[in-house]
Order: sequence, then structure tokens, then C-alpha cells
Amino acid sequence: MKWDHAITDYKHYLKIERGLSENSIVNYTLDIQRLLKFIEYQDIVTTPLSIEKDILQQFIFETAKLVNPRSQSRIISGLKSFFNYLVFEEYRESNPMELIESPKIGRKLPDTLSVEEIDLIIAQIDLGKPEGERNRAIIETLYGCGLRVSELITLKKSSLFFDEGYISVTGKGNKQRFVPIGETTQKYIDIYVTEIRNHIDIKKGHQDTLFLNRRGRQLTRAMIFTIIKRLVEKAGIHKQVSPHTFRHSFATHLLENGADLRAIQLMLGHESITTTEIYMHIDRSHLSEVVHNFHPRR
Repeated sequence: MKWDHAITDYKHYLKIERGLSENSIVNYTLDIQRLLKFIEYQDIVTTPLSIEKDILQQFIFETAKLVNPRSQSRIISGLKSFFNYLVFEEYRESNPMELIESPKIGRKLPDTLSVEEIDLIIAQIDLGKPEGERNRAIIETLYGCGLRVSELITLKKSSLFFDEGYISVTGKGNKQRFVPIGETTQKYIDIYVTEIRNHIDIKKGHQDTLFLNRRGRQLTRAMIFTIIKRLVEKAGIHKQVSPHTFRHSFATHLLENGADLRAIQLMLGHESITTTEIYMHIDRSHLSEVVHNFHPRR
């Protein structure tokens, strides 16, 4: 089996069997492409079925010089997944990555913004420009619903159920979930739709996409990052702020105000509650208040 055939089969497996999104599939296969470039550069003749642990260890060693431990750990995890697939399909008898350990990395706490900082960022938006109302609605939706950037740019008009107070979101692996939406966020989306979006020449195939660029097409992830970066700079906030920062802030503020972790998990679309538990490491001050207010032995 050649590398290109193995990668193509693996992509089909990730899409059909595991239901991963295109972005996730690209990330998984990038690790294999890295390995392939290394093999070619070193003039090593091997296949996915014959490659051994020593070659992979050499690749990991060289990669460690170029990337941080977190990226190195991700590459190791991606390669383990690929070879596990080959074992699962009985192309190989064992996984050559099995005994290769990932580097020890500390749990990285997500950056968060205070409510005041979020308001300050929104205050930098020029509402005199057509994209101003759109950008305000975008940030209010990121923060008000805790969406991933990929979920935001693919959000549909037909997925807004304002009368019921929910929106339907397509998350990782094309999994659908309903997320509550507050009146404030609804208001700014309504303003954008009625005053701006209704006057855009919408291109075919994008009629149901909620947030559009000036040419009537779906916004890109990069454009959302750029919008936020410019507003943060104007606000004079010296933090690493991305679209995901608003998602972290959404979860953190809910938790700090007494929301149940399981409810936050459902709203964020996390498969495992252990992923959600990272927010417990941000501010534990409210936990003593919970015990004081609700425990029978308080």
C-alpha cells in the first residue's frame, strides 16, 4: 500500500465512520504529510505498512526541535490515530507509535474577557458603516451563545428559532444541538438582518447563510479573526483574543454566576464533561459560596 492510497482511505474513514468535519480531517492528515516530507528528505524508502518505530522516533525527535510540546503532542496523537486505523483495517498487525510517549504539557487555561472588556470591544465598532451592525451581531452571538468560529460562519437563517428562544447549531462531526439565545443577541441579529442583510446582493448558494460579506457570500474564519483583532487593538486590550476567547468567556461567566457544569457542557457541545471542566480551573472563588449557600451542613 502506497502512502497516497493509505491517506485517501484514512480520509474516507474519518469522514464516513467518525463523522469528522473537513477542518478536522485536514488537521489529522497534515501530521501524516509532515511525516511524508521527512521520509522524502531523508531518502528513506518505506511504506505505511512497513515503517518501523525507529524511523518514527527519529521524525518525532527532529520535529521537537521546530515545534512546542503542545504541537508535538498533537502530531504524536495524530500519527497514533492513523496507524490505529491501519491496524483496525488489518493492514498492519501493530501500531509502531504505541510505545512513543507524548511530552508532558501543563493544562493551558483559556484566556477570558471580563464583561467590561467585551463591552469595550463592542464599543469600538463603527455602526456608521454597513458592516458595523453585522460585526456587532457577530460578537454578540459568539459571546451570547458560546459558538465556535466554524459554527458561527455556517449559522443559517433557518436555524434561528427566536420565538422559542433557541438557535440550532451544527457542531463538530455535523452534530446538531440547540443553544439558548438571549433577547439582547436576538435584537442585534434582527437589526443586522432587517437593516443590512436584506439589502445585500446575495449570491447563489448563500441565501440561507446568516452572516455575509459585502459580496453576498459566507464569511471566512480568517475574516472573523481579523475583525476581532482590529477591534481588540482599538480597545487597547493587551490579551491574546480570538473568536474562541468569547466562547471561553461565555462558559466562564455562566459558571461564575452559578450555572450547572452539565448545562454548560450541553450548550458548548462538548462530548465529554472533562473538556468542560477546564473552566473549573479559572475561578474557584464561587465554589465556597455554593457550599455555603446550598450544603445542609453549611
